[in-house]
Amino acid sequence: MSEHQDSIGSAIPLLLVSAVFVYSILSGWLDRARVSAPMVFVAFGVLIGESGFGLVRVDPGAHWLLTAAELTLALLLFSDASHLRLRDVEGDSGPPARLLLIGLPLTLAAGTLLAFWLFPEHGWVVAALLAALLAPTDAALGAVVVSDIRVPGRIRRMLNVESGLNDGLATPVVTVLITVVASEAGLLGDRSWLGEAAWGLAAAVVAAVVVGGGGGWVLRWCRGRGWTSPFSEQVVVLTLALLSYLAAVAVHGNGFVAAFLGGMIFGFVARTEMPAGTEFTETAGLLASYVVWMAFGAAMVGPALADTTVRTTVMAVAALTVIRMVPVAVAMTGRHWGRPTILFVGWFGPRGLATVIFTIIALQELGSTSVSEQLVEVASITVVLSILAHGLSASPLAKRYGRWAGTLPDNAPERVSVPSASTRRVMLHTDPRDTA
Repeated sequence: MSEHQDSIGSAIPLLLVSAVFVYSILSGWLDRARVSAPMVFVAFGVLIGESGFGLVRVDPGAHWLLTAAELTLALLLFSDASHLRLRDVEGDSGPPARLLLIGLPLTLAAGTLLAFWLFPEHGWVVAALLAALLAPTDAALGAVVVSDIRVPGRIRRMLNVESGLNDGLATPVVTVLITVVASEAGLLGDRSWLGEAAWGLAAAVVAAVVVGGGGGWVLRWCRGRGWTSPFSEQVVVLTLALLSYLAAVAVHGNGFVAAFLGGMIFGFVARTEMPAGTEFTETAGLLASYVVWMAFGAAMVGPALADTTVRTTVMAVAALTVIRMVPVAVAMTGRHWGRPTILFVGWFGPRGLATVIFTIIALQELGSTSVSEQLVEVASITVVLSILAHGLSASPLAKRYGRWAGTLPDNAPERVSVPSASTRRVMLHTDPRDTA
């Protein structure tokens, strides 16, 4: 039996690397066929998992999966935050700020109310946690939308900035709520959830300042003296992303908050010295995300689809529609946006990698309980629906919306010319020849 289990375990990296190779050599063709990387790796995971051919068994509570998920999120939080500095939205911070500061809180509130109505047996805190798990958006699932030049640049940047920052803003909310749920379940012992949360956030801020700020200053100083090379600078960024997370975790702080804040501080300190410095980190995060997507398909999707209920489906569909679109409409009201723009921005709020990783972390922290099973089921169905709906609709809706936007007068808010924010991580999912 042990030899059989060892052979299955060794098959996971072999199958994954083979899948990455096949996807990479076909990515342009798949992109033109509207097949995204998450579609490929989730489907691959389902096929090789116990719900498919049973080639591998992936335990959603496995330590290796938690490690892969946490490091993936840390890399992406750091790189996104370092790109999306305040100067990226200089002169036009209003639209993304309204989505983040008005739309996101309203999304959390609406999601909490609906979750409590659908699952009252779990209480308000679990309802809030479920809403927070489903709140972050992932532009990569609809990459065409933020890379298609037919869509006005202001709209593309609004969606890209929102997606890059809202997972970082949702991170402390998610982690604090997980701590509260764990406390209510008696998993913290004599420790106070308030003390745990306060220490975690305080330690994260210190780690972010020391690693992100200090590391950015040291890099600029060394670069000014010619001690670095272009490639070594990219390695430095990767190590700073990991150090921000690991330093906070080492003192029982919130590693994700540290990575996000560390990236923002690093981006401010490094200024324009690092135009391509995060490329290696973004690529590493992208490759790590393939592991998470495959594990998600193998371990979580099959059981969720088999056990889904009407309540679960209603919550998932609502999370992708009214819970997202109504808050966006409220956030954009009074600014003379056209109705197609409000609907377009409201629809393209895909739920993706951050939701999956947050759910894995919640499962690890809470153990196998009715609460964690409910969280996994709802999150899994929501992400699967989003992968399909947003992935398939991105190209045709971008084309249709772009045609409409092209008829607008020059003084329309959609036509305001703005500097572009970095879309490199999103563009890694698309063929640029098809977005020109």
